[in-house]
Amino acid sequence: MNRQHAMAMLCGALAVAGAARYWSTSARAEAPPPSPPAVVVNTVVPVVRDVPVVLRATGTVTPTSVVDVHAQTTSTVKQVHIREGQFVKEGQLLFSLDDRAGRANVERAQAQVMRDEAALAGLEQRYRRSVELLDQQFIAVTAVDTLRSEVDAARALLRADRAALRAVQVDSGYSTIRAPMAGRVGAVDVYPGSLVQVSTKLVTVARLDPIAVAFTLPESNVGELLAAQRRGAVAVEANRRSGTLSFIDNSVDPVAGSIKVKASFDNGDAALWPGQYVDARVTVRTLRGAVVIPQAAIVASPAGAFVYAVGQDRTVRQVPVTRLHVFGASAAVTGLAGGETIVTEGKQNLKPGARIEAGKG
Repeated sequence: MNRQHAMAMLCGALAVAGAARYWSTSARAEAPPPSPPAVVVNTVVPVVRDVPVVLRATGTVTPTSVVDVHAQTTSTVKQVHIREGQFVKEGQLLFSLDDRAGRANVERAQAQVMRDEAALAGLEQRYRRSVELLDQQFIAVTAVDTLRSEVDAARALLRADRAALRAVQVDSGYSTIRAPMAGRVGAVDVYPGSLVQVSTKLVTVARLDPIAVAFTLPESNVGELLAAQRRGAVAVEANRRSGTLSFIDNSVDPVAGSIKVKASFDNGDAALWPGQYVDARVTVRTLRGAVVIPQAAIVASPAGAFVYAVGQDRTVRQVPVTRLHVFGASAAVTGLAGGETIVTEGKQNLKPGARIEAGKG
């Protein structure tokens, strides 16, 4: 009897244990799965502002124009009126050459003109008297015609000699050499007593105000440059100075795939010097009210670029965007209204619908 009672108690205990295990397993099976942990990310709100579209290039400062001053006759330098490196005005006297031969030629030509004028005056007087005599029938018509021909010849000779006088006066003017434009002179290689010829370069004059900056841009920017030029003056900056685009070459270099461009700058203080390298920045247009975000927020995918925008329930969704202009670490894009909160860091751990932890700017 005791043995049967013990067996019954053991069976009851096993039954109770099995029931408890069953109910415990059922409770675990029916409980919802735990939520995935929130992803820690950094976020930012886009900025809406005007964005200038700027093309950058390394440029070289060049004079607007450079003139090599030469003598126009063979002569000897009489006097040098300038110093090396001096700024000169247009028409300023630079050199004087020996003008003795020129002055002698001018005097000889003037004397010839005076002789022709006297000869012409005498012939004209004789012609007038012959006309009076012809009216009185004291001389023949042929005599009057002869005098008239002589007067015409004398007038022609006078015109020729006056032209010769002007020519020798021009030649005599070559003895004074003046600045062809305002600018800065370079090295002077001749001195008083130096023999100069037409091939001899006396000095170089470079115009530094205004001054030019020459640079090249990729051929892909040609369309933007031409469109900007059609709209009006195109702003260019170099060394914190503002200028305007002055020249776009008429063809693209097929080897380099670039186009030559120049900009003009006021340079009264000579802050820009020929030969300098400068950072040139051309503003071709301005994006008004553009949405600007960090480039780090943009995710590239085969379907296109997108960003993760954070909803009010702190879950994320993908928003397609298109880059309009990239500058530094930022980009102006379309696809956003500007009031969204977007993810900048930690986006590699996200997928649509993922929950994030409190974002940081």
